[in-house]
Amino acid sequence: MNKYVKGAALALSLGLATVVLSACGDSAHSQTVTPPGATTQANQTLGFANGMPTLFTYTQSYDCVDEPNLDLDFNTVMAQSDPAEFQTPICQAATQSSIDPTGASSANTAVLYVLVPMFSVDSDTNPADAIACDPKAGFRSGTLCGTALGQTLVKLFGAIPEAFKEKPSVYTDCPNPGSPAGTCTMHASTVDLGKVLVALGKLPAPATNVFLPTPNHSHVIDGSLAVTKPIWWEVKPVLILNQADWPTQDGSSGITSVAMLQAAEAAGNRAIEVPSNFYLFFGSQMAGMSMGTN
Repeated sequence: MNKYVKGAALALSLGLATVVLSACGDSAHSQTVTPPGATTQANQTLGFANGMPTLFTYTQSYDCVDEPNLDLDFNTVMAQSDPAEFQTPICQAATQSSIDPTGASSANTAVLYVLVPMFSVDSDTNPADAIACDPKAGFRSGTLCGTALGQTLVKLFGAIPEAFKEKPSVYTDCPNPGSPAGTCTMHASTVDLGKVLVALGKLPAPATNVFLPTPNHSHVIDGSLAVTKPIWWEVKPVLILNQADWPTQDGSSGITSVAMLQAAEAAGNRAIEVPSNFYLFFGSQMAGMSMGTN
């Protein structure tokens, strides 16, 4: 078990389940919209770098790295001997790949922190409010969605986190405006959270694949990478447990920098970072800058 997963388990043992799903504050809004002064095209999303709005432009598909010695489908057969494992990508949280899609060490890959709102603003227990099984989302076979997803989340967490609501009560960078919940441009629409749920004590070991829609989420990158040509980025999901840490649409409050994110993680009861084998390819620029900067 890696240090991130151990941290998640420890956080739960300290009683974070109450924080994760606590009701705090009033409902903000339920649709993804563009911050003032920024516009997005279909292949773009927004985020923050050092407290400033940033624009990400995706120029090719994502990749979920599956190395020869991994067993992402948990069938006890290593990937190198399991051709069936490669027919549908498995994007798995809590699995750290050692290399990025270029074959270079992932330790040297730029990091995209994906903030996931694992709190419920209104302690919502209505299963119908979970991300719907929209055919346009293209979820892989076996993905838990719709009322079944809602029922499962209520059973496991006591309420439906904003991350998995069809219409979240907080602003998120993804999904893109007008796109189905559970999607984001040039992203996978399904993620495997089986290992995370085991680490949190929500499901018994050993882990199995638990495919859920890609959660509603927002983005933070290091300020030194605010203006960067298209490159591969390693996705590091961060479970945000306290609504007060959630970045608002205009960035006036919440986590909008890596320093603020690290402070929330260090507090021990506000944010949990986990690795993944998920990579995205995009260039970044300050919101409002000319596309020529990339």
